[in-house]
Amino acid sequence: MPAQSSVGRLRQGLIPLAAAATATLLFAEPAAADWISPERGGSPNADAIHSLYMILLVVGLIVFFAVEGLLLYTLWKFKASRGHEAKQIHGNTKLEIGWTGGAAVLVVILAIVSFAKLGEIRNPPNSDPAGFRVAAIAEDPGTNQKLPPNKQGLHIKVTGYQYGWRYTYDDGNPATQDPYTYRDLYAPTQTTVLLSITSSDVIHSWWIPELGGKFDAVDGFNNWTWFKIPADKAGVSFRGQCAELCGRNHANMTASVKALTPSEFDAWLTAKRTELDQSAKDAAAQRAVVEAGKELK
Repeated sequence: MPAQSSVGRLRQGLIPLAAAATATLLFAEPAAADWISPERGGSPNADAIHSLYMILLVVGLIVFFAVEGLLLYTLWKFKASRGHEAKQIHGNTKLEIGWTGGAAVLVVILAIVSFAKLGEIRNPPNSDPAGFRVAAIAEDPGTNQKLPPNKQGLHIKVTGYQYGWRYTYDDGNPATQDPYTYRDLYAPTQTTVLLSITSSDVIHSWWIPELGGKFDAVDGFNNWTWFKIPADKAGVSFRGQCAELCGRNHANMTASVKALTPSEFDAWLTAKRTELDQSAKDAAAQRAVVEAGKELK
């Protein structure tokens, strides 16, 4: 009886535990991807990653079901029966050469397809004629930086820190301070946006799933990536997450890219420059007041 009561208590304790675990899974936020594949729709490189993934997935599923189907058929066809005993069967050389050669050919085909798609993922295209006006960018041959064919793109520097992101918009004018924002990156549609990604402390990872793959942010090193948001995505906010465990508040290190039309982005950037200039003037005036007070003392 004591043993039975302890088993009963154990079952009673496991039931609410199982219910809590089920509820946690049901009401948890969805992962930053489709139910079976990487996200797409926000940029051509994300679309290329998705299509390559689907090609590999379909081929993998065909191979999987072919192998498992043959296994199940073999188990059923040659199942044990009375009056028979297992025999040692030696290999079939032609069959072994055939499936080894077939697998090798399949791997080569997949490699060719992967390298063919790699250009679409790595190489940024030109901005659309209706995109935001951008200046030419000087290419640094010492990095893995990729530029559009016309060498023009909107350059934004992404800096990770514990636990957030800073975005600096390079306006091409060395005489003025570049506008910057935190957490939310604003980007024009129909425009090739080139990101240089770095860190000010530990390693982070920039990842907006609908805009492309993950890129590490490493202190003292620049990683380069790009995206180009289509015109019909204006007004959409693309959400992302740091994908590198970077400390106790890693889960709170989120990011977003807000798509604006080229005209809206132009107005927003002008307002940010004005705001920055006014802040600098206010700081200078406050500094002058403080210094004047010190002189009076």
